[in-house]
Amino acid sequence: MITEIAWKNIWRNKSRSLIVITAVTIGVFAGIFSMAAINSSVQQRLDAAVHEELSHIQVNNKDFRSSGDIQDTIQGADSLMTLIEKTKGVKAATGRIILMGIASTSAKSEGVEIIGVDPVKEQQIFTLPEKLVPGTGSYFKSETKYNMAYMGETLARDLNIIRFILTGDALAKLRNEKVPELVITRLQSLKDQRFISEKAFAKAFEVLLSPSQNKKYGLKIKEAAWSFREGSKVILSFLDVNNVQTSAVFRITGIFRTNNDMFESVSLFVPGEELRRLTGLREGTYHRIIVELNSDDLTGEVTSKLRESMPGLEVLSWKEIQPDLALMADFMEQIYGIFMAIILAALAFGIVNTMLMAVLERTREIGMLAAIGMNRRKIFTMIMLESVFLSLVGGVSGMAVSLAAIAATAKHGINLVKYSEGMEAFGYSAHLYPSVDIKFFLITAVLIVITGIISSVYPARKALKLNPVEAIRGE
Repeated sequence: MITEIAWKNIWRNKSRSLIVITAVTIGVFAGIFSMAAINSSVQQRLDAAVHEELSHIQVNNKDFRSSGDIQDTIQGADSLMTLIEKTKGVKAATGRIILMGIASTSAKSEGVEIIGVDPVKEQQIFTLPEKLVPGTGSYFKSETKYNMAYMGETLARDLNIIRFILTGDALAKLRNEKVPELVITRLQSLKDQRFISEKAFAKAFEVLLSPSQNKKYGLKIKEAAWSFREGSKVILSFLDVNNVQTSAVFRITGIFRTNNDMFESVSLFVPGEELRRLTGLREGTYHRIIVELNSDDLTGEVTSKLRESMPGLEVLSWKEIQPDLALMADFMEQIYGIFMAIILAALAFGIVNTMLMAVLERTREIGMLAAIGMNRRKIFTMIMLESVFLSLVGGVSGMAVSLAAIAATAKHGINLVKYSEGMEAFGYSAHLYPSVDIKFFLITAVLIVITGIISSVYPARKALKLNPVEAIRGE
C-alpha cells in the first residue's frame, strides 16, 4: 500500500517530477557515455601497448636495459624460447636484436632504435604488420638487393621521406570529400609543387585559405597531398660487436601508422638476419625475448613462473614496463564508480529540493495521515520511496538512452580528428568506439538507489518533525 501511495504521489505534480526525472536522465547519460568514451580510449591504448609496442612479457639480459650495450645478449636464447613456448598460457615467443643508431637521408638524420626481428614470428605476436599504410609497400615482402626496413610514419616525416604534392588526383579526392570548390580553386596555385616537409606544405596553403577553412579542411588537404615513393632509401649507422661504427643502405619496404607518435618516431624494424650479418652477432643470440600470452589475465602468473625458471635474466610484464598504463587498467572500475558518484551527488541536491518542496506543500496531508494512525516509520518509508522512484525512473531512462547512444556510435566510432595530433602524441587514438561492461551498469544502478535513499533523509526528517494537530490546522 505504501509503495502504491508513494508512486502516485510523485505524479501529483507531473511537471516538477518530469523536470527532476529529465535532470537525472541527462546526468546519468552524460556520466555513462563519458565513461564509455574514456574506457574506449584507455582500452585502445592498452591493446596498442601490448600488441604493437611491448608484448605481454619481455625477457632481457639483466644489464641490457640500463647499458644498451650490443654485447649484453641473452645466451642460449633459442633453447629459452622453446622452454617459454612450452609454458602453460604462452601463445608465442620470439627474439629481437636491439641497437641504438642513426637513420639518415639526404635531408635529415634522426636517432632511432633499430630492432632486428623474425618477420614470420613477429606476425604471430604483434599487429604492427597490419598497420601498414596502403600504397607504401609491404611488411618485408619486397624483392630488393638492399637491406630492408619497416618504419613509422612519424619517423618518415621527420626524415623527409614523406613528401606533400597536390596532384590532379589529390584535388579530385578533395572534391569527393565535399571540400568546397572555392577552397580547391585557391589551392590550384600549389598544384604539382613538391614540399619536402609537412610544415612547409602547411605554411604554403594556410596563407591561401581563411582561418576557418584551414581549421575545417587542413587535415584533409594534408592527407590528400601525402606522398611516398615506394623503395626510398635510408642509411643506418650503428656500432658492431667490435664497437666499430658500421653504416648500411636500407630500402624502405613499408611504412606503418599507429596512434603513438613517440613510438613511430624512434622505432625502425629490420630483418634480424640482416642486422646479425652487419653487426657480427653470433647465431642464436638476442637482446630481448618477447612473449605473447593467450590472455592478458595470465600476465602475472606466467611472469612469476618465467622469473623463477630464469633467475639470471630480467623478466618483466608490460605492467612493470609501463606502470602508468597498468595503474589506469587496474583502477578503471574504481574510476567509474567515483565519476558516477560525483554526478549523482550533484543530482541528489535537485532531488532533495524537490522532495522538500513536496513535503512542505503536503503539510496538512502528512499531518492527517499521522493523526489517523500512520506511524513515523511508514511516513518515512513513503517519502523515501518517492525519492527512490524519482531516481530510478530517471536512472533507468538515462541508462536506456546511454545504451542506445553507445550502440549507435560503437560501430563507426566518434572521430575526434581535430584533436588527433595532441592525442596521438601521447599514444591515444582520436577515433573512439564507446563501450562499457555490464559491471558498470550494475554499479550505476546501485548508486542510483543509494542516491534516492540519501536524498530522502532530510525531507523525511522534516515531515517527521511535524506536529499532527498543528499540521492539520496549517494552510
